[in-house]
Amino acid sequence: MHEHVAYEKSAPRPADLGARLGPQLFAEGARLWVLLAEGPDGVVVGYAACSAEFAFWDARHYLHMDCLYLAEGARGHGLGAALVDGVAALARELGMEQVQWQTPDWNEGAIRFYDRIGARGLPKRRYSLDVPPVPPVPAPATG
Repeated sequence: MHEHVAYEKSAPRPADLGARLGPQLFAEGARLWVLLAEGPDGVVVGYAACSAEFAFWDARHYLHMDCLYLAEGARGHGLGAALVDGVAALARELGMEQVQWQTPDWNEGAIRFYDRIGARGLPKRRYSLDVPPVPPVPAPATG
């Protein structure tokens, strides 16, 4: 994951990320999955992370592929396509008819890959809004 964060020039992730992800991945009824890609030596060289989502306009669930990443040396060997095939198989197993994801518009290699495997790009822009915590209510003054 650290390689992926660096590749996308993203801000560092929280130090407790592993501790926060573990319960989400391994809880009973979890709706989050991670598929791993291994190189010939058995070392993990990539992953795809997915979660179940609901599309209001389509009134159906779909699988959202939040991350797809392969280490630079692992690209071009079919592992990306194998991960996407695995994600599609997971969606099918869960009774979902669609997988959705996004990629940065500067990631031309990923865009070429997605076009090559038959995915279709949609003209949307992704936004994020930080929601600050509610400030604590001050205790009533006693007097």
